[in-house]
Amino acid sequence: MATIVMERIGRVFISLQQIRQVPQMLTEAAPSMPGTVRDTEVPYYFRERYVCTGYRPLNQNWRYYLLSMFQRHNETVNIWTHLLAFLVFLVKLSQLAETVDFVEDQHSWPLLVLILSSLIYSAFSVAAHMLGGKSELCHYCFFFLDYVGVAQYQYGSAVVHFYYAVDEGLHGRLQGIFMPAAAVLSCLSCLGCCYGKYCNHSQPSWVRKVCQVVPSALAYIWDSSPVANRLLGWSSSDPAIIYHLGQVAFFLSCAFFFTFPLLEGCFPGRCDFVGQSHQMFHVFLSCCTLCQIQASQLDYLSRRKLYSHLHEAGEAAVFVGLYVVTVVTCALIAVLMLRKVKQVLEFKTKSK
Repeated sequence: MATIVMERIGRVFISLQQIRQVPQMLTEAAPSMPGTVRDTEVPYYFRERYVCTGYRPLNQNWRYYLLSMFQRHNETVNIWTHLLAFLVFLVKLSQLAETVDFVEDQHSWPLLVLILSSLIYSAFSVAAHMLGGKSELCHYCFFFLDYVGVAQYQYGSAVVHFYYAVDEGLHGRLQGIFMPAAAVLSCLSCLGCCYGKYCNHSQPSWVRKVCQVVPSALAYIWDSSPVANRLLGWSSSDPAIIYHLGQVAFFLSCAFFFTFPLLEGCFPGRCDFVGQSHQMFHVFLSCCTLCQIQASQLDYLSRRKLYSHLHEAGEAAVFVGLYVVTVVTCALIAVLMLRKVKQVLEFKTKSK
């Protein structure tokens, strides 16, 4: 017995030693990783308001930016918040796949779209915050990709709300127009975010915020109208209602922190590593998505009689097809805006 205990303690000790060697392994893998710099040492389009230090230098090799996820800088927390959220969503998908037939049951497809769109937006966000600091072109390229992720997630939210959360009265009034309008608003949201980022070249920062916030707010109001209607008819016997309330509360919180740099504005220079409003935005958005997935799962299980009556056979397939069209359209918008950015960059290079 004592021998077995000693062997297990030895294995734990070896595992701890291996974990402690990780920082050293990273250092050996990138012995010349440069330190961070101040805001005055990077171009203006990389600077965040009230964030003074912790910027990564530009034009390093790709390995530097990949390994920088283990380095202390002002994007580290932004990377890890959505990376951890991605892993949680992946685990959730794995758990659902054990009980839900995503292949044969078409009524489960909206739920699958929501989870896939959640994985995509979190993965694109990680890529933007981790790799967008390499150069000006990379900055725009990866953040345009991030905006595509956000837009397709908006559509994913709309489809589960209209398919599972809607009541019979609202469905009768909006049938035939809700999902096409949601797709259009998602594309407008992507266009607004990309154009707002593009305006960094010639317009003040508030113009960017208006371009990004207004279309996204309109999309959220439209996409969440079935949930709002559901909350107005609050019922304690509804198993998903508390999660619907949670997703609304978390979304309003993340929208506030996205719009207003409250924490770093109150403590300029003290939130350069942790405490930035955008980090809070990431956390609240991830919590919102988790509540949304849980609410949709419960609606999928408990409201099957209602939504199978409201939605005709094959309607879920149409919504999936519209999702693909939305993703492709948003990707084309990002590509076209990136071409405009390249033209501006080429003009700036020739003007020097």
